[in-house]
Amino acid sequence: MPEQKSGPVVAIDGPSGAGKSTVAKTLATAIDAAYLDTGAMYRAATLAVLNAGVDPSQTAQVTKAVKNAKLEFGTTPEDPFTRVDGEDADLAIRGDDVTKAVSAVAGNKSVRKFLIDEQRRIIADAKAGIVVEGRDIVSVVAPDADVKVYLTADPVERAKRRAAENGADANATAKDIERRDTADSKTTKPLEAPEGAVVIDSTTLPIVEVVAKILALLSNREIDD
Repeated sequence: MPEQKSGPVVAIDGPSGAGKSTVAKTLATAIDAAYLDTGAMYRAATLAVLNAGVDPSQTAQVTKAVKNAKLEFGTTPEDPFTRVDGEDADLAIRGDDVTKAVSAVAGNKSVRKFLIDEQRRIIADAKAGIVVEGRDIVSVVAPDADVKVYLTADPVERAKRRAAENGADANATAKDIERRDTADSKTTKPLEAPEGAVVIDSTTLPIVEVVAKILALLSNREIDD
């Protein structure tokens, strides 16, 4: 009996505030697929490091703290939970301390390899398909994805969205996004569309239109620029 084909893998790359999470969760729900927020994985690892009292710049200690922690991630789009050592961490991983330290932890090569291996395992286990979002998803984590998207938006709009999401000041958020982009550019390319990805600019598009474009790509149809 031939092996049943797994569902589609959709890779969504792009900078902070472009709408990746909302689009990815909405899409995953629409196609009955799993959902993976790789950014939450790096944030969870960072929280584990901070909880262990380790300086994020201490490479070996950071790696040890991450590998010793119990990190759990939900892949249901309606409830993509994050747990660190058995504790709900959904709010904690979005806190200021984690936000300030996550680039340093994510830049740790051993931690990055450890988490990418885990991301690939989760993707392989998602037999009904999965929508994966984050940075370097197209070029590193899932280069064989069925659909590859680079979702971007105007910097002002990105800051506006992230500020509304976090209940923060737009100007302060814009500066923080710029800082994150600069720091993350040392290990990823958040502001560059990876080769083979379809670029979608969400600046003036509602979520439903962005999702409709990706659904069209899944159906092998052309989308308008």
